[in-house]
Amino acid sequence: MNPEVLAGKPVIRGTRLAVEFILELLAAGESESDLLENYPGLTREDILACLSYASYLAHEYRAYPIPA
Repeated sequence: MNPEVLAGKPVIRGTRLAVEFILELLAAGESESDLLENYPGLTREDILACLSYASYLAHEYRAYPIPA
């Protein structure tokens, strides 16, 4: 993350592709092969790193019910 690139959002190393963008494409049903074809600077390892980051965030998120 760099505050000078995409307002500090996590990006794929050496690109201006936001991790959230890649995750949105995957969630929308884009295949890994489509992503690799459409974004030549992207590697399989980059996609796996995005998924790993999303997994980390999901594990860190805590939801607490608000008492009524």
